[in-house]
Amino acid sequence: MKRLITILLLAGCMFSSCSKFLETKPEDFVTPDNYYKTEADLHRALNGVYNRLIDNWGRMYSRGLYSYLAISDEFFYKNITINHLKVMDFDAGQLDVGKLWEVTYQGIDRANLLLENVNKPAMDETKRNAIKGEALFLRAYYYYILVDNFGSVPLKLVSTKSPTDGYLPGAPIATIYDTIVSHMQQAELLVNDIDGYTNNERISKTAVQAILARVFLKMAGEPLKDVSKYEDALAYANKVITSNKHSLQPDYKQIFINHSQNRYDLQECLWEIGMYGDQQGNIQLAGAVGIENGLECPDDNIGYSGGALHPTARLFNLFEEEDLRRDWAIAPYKYVVSNGVTNKSFYTPAQIYERTAGKWRREYETTSPKNRVYNSTNFPVIRYADVLLMKAEAENEVRGVPTPEAYEALNMVRRRGYGKPVNTPDPAVDLEPGLGKTDFFAAIQDERARELCFEGMRKHDLIRWGIFISNMKSLVDDIAATAPSGYKYAANAAKNTTDRNVLLPIPTTELTVNRLINQNPNW
Repeated sequence: MKRLITILLLAGCMFSSCSKFLETKPEDFVTPDNYYKTEADLHRALNGVYNRLIDNWGRMYSRGLYSYLAISDEFFYKNITINHLKVMDFDAGQLDVGKLWEVTYQGIDRANLLLENVNKPAMDETKRNAIKGEALFLRAYYYYILVDNFGSVPLKLVSTKSPTDGYLPGAPIATIYDTIVSHMQQAELLVNDIDGYTNNERISKTAVQAILARVFLKMAGEPLKDVSKYEDALAYANKVITSNKHSLQPDYKQIFINHSQNRYDLQECLWEIGMYGDQQGNIQLAGAVGIENGLECPDDNIGYSGGALHPTARLFNLFEEEDLRRDWAIAPYKYVVSNGVTNKSFYTPAQIYERTAGKWRREYETTSPKNRVYNSTNFPVIRYADVLLMKAEAENEVRGVPTPEAYEALNMVRRRGYGKPVNTPDPAVDLEPGLGKTDFFAAIQDERARELCFEGMRKHDLIRWGIFISNMKSLVDDIAATAPSGYKYAANAAKNTTDRNVLLPIPTTELTVNRLINQNPNW
């Protein structure tokens, strides 16, 4: 079903003996000088740039960016209490933090190499421009991941020619964001419309516009606090909306069932990370969506998950009982085996902390047999619901009051959550009218938490709003008051959170070799 993402190895060779290696002719090696000769070469190189969004070991969208690298007040890890990234107890030598840095820069270097050679083959210019646009966007997006997580990082826009090429000081955060915006805006003019694709794993014009809206909202918040960027965020959200190429999937749960069944929904999901296979054989591009963040199930035939991610009562209580999203995003049952038979076991109303994340349910996967730790379920980087909520937030900030357009954007998301027609006003579920700017903003914050939970957004929203630390500190008291005795450890991540945690540390592996870069505060 999936577009096969081919890994391109531009350097190195495999040989069975020294004598065989010595017999190899120079032209037999794959180098930038003798590659990039055809359109197919460019596509393979572009696939290699996309490839780093997955990472075989789970540090990108196959696992980490929506789970252990995105710890916030919405979930905690089961049975992990001390000395672990998953409870915010780690230092600059932590392996996964270092690998996130490494894999992201690998993606950047592959993009640099492709952009330096994109004009070599004779080919259709429109197709060349699309490849160039995707590479420009992906390089910018990798830098967005870096600056959002690490702050000031080296800004390297040429490919690596020698081992010391990457030794650069961290660039000013504002400079990095300006570069991201510039390259994404160039990409917007070059990439194809989503109409030209049968899947949403490739970068399209509206995907670029939606991510630009996200970037501008970040620039408007912490740490830059350039509030003029709210206007840009609004403009780009409106570009997506007025394109009429996207709409809300009427049934909330179907978004995630489609992912589990390897079905594309180009209306709701503007851009997804395309996982492939189950990490068996030659293709190593599988993920763990619905495994790392799945409902508890010991049966491999249904689809194994240890049910590691558990919601906090804070998240659970944000939902009204009538909100259909609650019992889909937060699983109301688990699977248990009794006398050799597997059945659903439903949680009681009091068992909030026993529940698990439930958006992606392996029981809907169509692959057989199922791998215990890998699957081909895609991850949605940006959904249309997020675009509508970004519009509502930016509109409120730009106009100084919640306009009818801001209300309608937010209410469309709410109506879908309650199973109502999204374009029909419904006083029973619509947000109460007449709110001021502050109260409407608070409503947006809660709506984003409900709609986008377990999608890796909450931590970054709290940071850009400047309330990540305070929310984590108040979570300690919340859990003390609401968690049963066996789940008091759910507060450990919050207890370990300090001011330094708005950024990840610059990895020790980087500091050891790059003496020009400085460690982030308090690390």
